[in-house]
Amino acid sequence: MSTMTCLPPISVLRVFTDADGNHGNPLGVLLHTADLPDSQCQQIAHELGFSETVFVDNPATGSCRIFTPSVPLPFAGHPMVGTAWLLAREGYRPEVLRPPAGAVGYGTDGSDFWIVAKAQWCPPWRLHELPNPEAVEKAVAPSTGAHDMVWAWIDQELGTIRARVFASAVGVNEDEATGSAAIPLAVNLNRRLVITQGKGSRLIAVPAGDGRARVGGTVSQL
Repeated sequence: MSTMTCLPPISVLRVFTDADGNHGNPLGVLLHTADLPDSQCQQIAHELGFSETVFVDNPATGSCRIFTPSVPLPFAGHPMVGTAWLLAREGYRPEVLRPPAGAVGYGTDGSDFWIVAKAQWCPPWRLHELPNPEAVEKAVAPSTGAHDMVWAWIDQELGTIRARVFASAVGVNEDEATGSAAIPLAVNLNRRLVITQGKGSRLIAVPAGDGRARVGGTVSQL
């Protein structure tokens, strides 16, 4: 029997869309889920099939859990950006978001929503610089166990980057837009980045000191 019956409504968002509202990484978010056990959340995330689904146990405090189709995560980038957007739209203003990894700061500068998080919370991404964007386009995903970002400068002076991310280690072959990979990249390069990932998603990542970075972009609802 499907686990999707008798559940809170599921909001389906696109996070890190481009300037025209296209692309972005799909995300499922459910509010008021404190009564759902982890096992049911995992089944729901598997049935939805998004790279991540967020279960916001208490919208007033920002307490939440994150699940890929196969495993729970302590932290993830686009799920936290999308959750911040949805909570603001629904009238909630928690002081911080509270996934299992710890307190995540968030905010908006108008059109973009952003979060601030520690690079150490992110998966162990291997960041592979390639010679040019064409090499990124031709990159082939590893068969299994991938935590890999391939990237190249579009314009180093402007800080623009072309990237793709392969995440089969958490049940996602290629991820469309990955905030948790943009965070360590910004920390490592120590500069503001505008990243085009996947089919055309847009992420902005800015180092924030102490091994942290801010990552953000635009969000829309499907």
